[in-house]
Parts: sequence; C-alpha cells; structure tokens
Amino acid sequence: MARLAAAALVDQSMTALRALVFNILYLLWSVAMHIICLPLLAAPAPAILAAARCWIAGSLWLLKVCVGLNAREVGAENLPDQPVLFAVKHQSAWETLYLSKRLNNPAFVLKKELLLIPVFGWFLARSGMIAIDRSGKAAALKKMVADAKATFAQGRPVVIFPEGTRVAPGASKPYQPGIAALYAQLGVPVVPVALNSGVFWGRKAVLKKPGTITIEYLPPIPPGLDRKTFMRELEAQIEGASKRLAEG
Repeated sequence: MARLAAAALVDQSMTALRALVFNILYLLWSVAMHIICLPLLAAPAPAILAAARCWIAGSLWLLKVCVGLNAREVGAENLPDQPVLFAVKHQSAWETLYLSKRLNNPAFVLKKELLLIPVFGWFLARSGMIAIDRSGKAAALKKMVADAKATFAQGRPVVIFPEGTRVAPGASKPYQPGIAALYAQLGVPVVPVALNSGVFWGRKAVLKKPGTITIEYLPPIPPGLDRKTFMRELEAQIEGASKRLAEG
C-alpha cells in the first residue's frame, strides 16, 4: 500500500510539473507570436488566419510534448465537404485550438467582450470571428445570422457552442437561442460535436492531465425541422455522447 501511495504521489507530482512547464512555454509562445505578428493586423484576413494556424500548431505540439495530451477522432465520416454549422460541446479551451486547425478556417461565434482583450482581441476581430452582444437579444441574433451568411459565402464553416459557455464534464446548461436562429435562417445541416476535453483540461484549470481527448462528430441534422424537434435532437445527441465520453 505504501509503495502504491508513493507511486501515485510521484505520478501526481510529475503531472503537475509537466503542466507547469506547458503553461510557462505556452505563455511565452503566445506572447512571442502576438508580438511578431502585430504587423499582420494591417494585412488581409487570410494572412492573419495563416499566422493563427502556426500559433495553434505550436500550442498543440507543446500540449502533446509537455503534458502528454493527445486526441483521437470518432465519426470523421460525418464531416461534410461543404461549409456547415458545427454545434460543439464546450468544456475547455482545447476545442477552440483543435477545431481551428482541423476545420477549414472556421468562424467561431463568441462573446463580444473577447474582442476587448488587447492584441488577442484585435486578431479575433480581424480574422472574421462572429462576435455577439449577449444583451442585444433580437438585434444581436439578426446580426449573428447575417455574419454567418457572410462567412458561408467565403467558404468557411461556422462553429457555435450551444450552451454559450464552458461546462464541466457530465454537466449541461440550457441551450441558447442562437443555435436555433442559425439553424432556422441558414438552411444548412448542423453537425453536432461531442467531446471529453474537460476531463483533461478543465475550465480555468491550471493543471492539464496526460491522456487522449476524444472528439466525436455525430450524424448531421438536416435542415427543415421545426425548432422544438431540432433543439431536442441536437441536445440529445450532444449530451448523450458527451456524457458517454466523460465516463470513459
């Protein structure tokens, strides 16, 4: 028993140390990239997106090397060729990094306040993200739909987190009206996405754990369903799969 306890303590210490190394290097890498890429704020969006892909690739590499955190995909056959709307479970900062790299320069629906972050927020604004004023209600939804249509016209998919915020593994929050508005107005399939990233990289957590995150692309929901049916189907798919993944 004593040996098992000692081994467990060593493992915990090593996990904490590796996470600390990652946090330091990730911060330095991010600061360096933001400084180096400052002139790109005057460049077209494709140049900014290319720089973002470089920063993201480096960040995921650090996560793999320092923490030992990898990823595996399930249901990749459900990824369509044309731009669609992705409704993604949000548990961690990890999925914003991973999906930015995995998908074709997606535009994320995000809260307007993020654009106020110095430097980082400037790059978000210039890269074509869809910022919403969560207090704007009908006007905000109308603008979000218009921005999403413009994004699709550029050949880019749109990613939205239906709950509007990060939640712990196994937990859920009410699905917000934004996803219903986009579904009704855009007339494109919605690909639900489940994951268990919060098991390894929790919300606001300093500690990152080694392992393999699973991200699962579920069968697309075709356009044309009524609002209640769509929301019921979307939530059932995402929550059911995410809880299954969280339980291992």
